Amino acid sequence: MGLMADMVDRPEFSPNMTSSAYADILQRIQAAMDAARGVFERFTPGAIATEYKIGHDPVTEADRAMDAVLRQTLLREGEGWLSEETADNPSRLNKERVWIVDPLDGTREFVEGLPEFCVSIGFVENGIPVAGGIYNPATRETFLGAVDVGLLYNGQAAQASQRATLDEALILASRSEVKRGEWKQFENGPYKIQAMGSVAYKLALVSVGLADITFTLTPKNEWDVVAGAALVQSGGGFVSTLEKTQLKANRRDPLLSGLLASGPFLKDELLGLVDSGMRTAEQAR
Repeated sequence: MGLMADMVDRPEFSPNMTSSAYADILQRIQAAMDAARGVFERFTPGAIATEYKIGHDPVTEADRAMDAVLRQTLLREGEGWLSEETADNPSRLNKERVWIVDPLDGTREFVEGLPEFCVSIGFVENGIPVAGGIYNPATRETFLGAVDVGLLYNGQAAQASQRATLDEALILASRSEVKRGEWKQFENGPYKIQAMGSVAYKLALVSVGLADITFTLTPKNEWDVVAGAALVQSGGGFVSTLEKTQLKANRRDPLLSGLLASGPFLKDELLGLVDSGMRTAEQAR
């Protein structure tokens, strides 16, 4: 994939997920990812019937099958639910603990047979992403973490990139944004830009140090980013809205203007890069 071959500064300890305040949540996320594996085995990426939602977004039988399995595995009484594939129930707004999931992020890639799609499971408490799990069945990668104990990548301890400058940094960009020319202003920097699908998967890769930065300057829904944001923060990384504020979820309108994420020491470089790029894009209009 062109990603860094090895984890950087891998901790020698393994986070004890059972010591987390969210131990039960993490167990359910793991169980849901295990169940997702079984669902995916019934489908062949690149050879599946596709329908199109309003707005030309593809949806497949796999999306709907996954949604049902996740809801059954994750949801308990008193918790809220927000999923791309479930009609929204505003009762979630009154819940302290809410699941925010995308049963299949990167459906376009799944339909095309590209290995850049995943199940994205986020959990928020009082609007703050605190735990998450992401599973890519094509690469068989699992990402699991909570903000109070840390992060596991394929069962091993992991953390966000410790890189401190943009020199030779790996930035993951949205393939569709690159195709539309929305990353022109970021070309020719001292870093490498790699285009790929699924914002959730890109955030997961940043969370474990397999990439240094990812950002999107186009609107995303909470189900696209909450799990990945929880993972990046569990790995010690930096997450911000385009407005440079903390990501708050379980809002009435789940659409966000965009999202930024990086290793902890690239925060200022990332904010500067995005500010400069947005100014350049504005001047070009």
